[in-house]
Amino acid sequence: MGSPQTLSEADRRIVAAWAADCAERVLGLFEAEAPGDSRPRDAIARLRAFARGELGVAEARRRSVAHAAAREVSAPAAAAARAAGQAASIPHMGAHALGAAAYAAKAAGLLASGLLGTIIRELQAGLRGASLPAGSRPGICA
Repeated sequence: MGSPQTLSEADRRIVAAWAADCAERVLGLFEAEAPGDSRPRDAIARLRAFARGELGVAEARRRSVAHAAAREVSAPAAAAARAAGQAASIPHMGAHALGAAAYAAKAAGLLASGLLGTIIRELQAGLRGASLPAGSRPGICA
């Protein structure tokens, strides 16, 4: 008897579709930096085929190299590639769905923190150079 945490193959197919959605939501972060590298997208495509019942466990797991793609890009893009890699591991162990969701959230969070910093710096620079009446300049940008 397996662990109560072990998912049946039918359940892994259901979870695979959800994890593919998670990974695909952030895939653009990876593809923007590595437009010629299809490894994460290919991994998601194989996972979707597994979810539809078109591939067995062994075939779905074979040739998954999405994690290797993560070594060649920035942190947000790497997290997106790892989301695809974790998702692609679901056919053999359903718990990898949690890794797919976590890496997708990490990719989005890293992107958001980078964008927020850029927005703040741009606003500060704009306010520093703005022609504002004397005494009306906000203290945070003085």
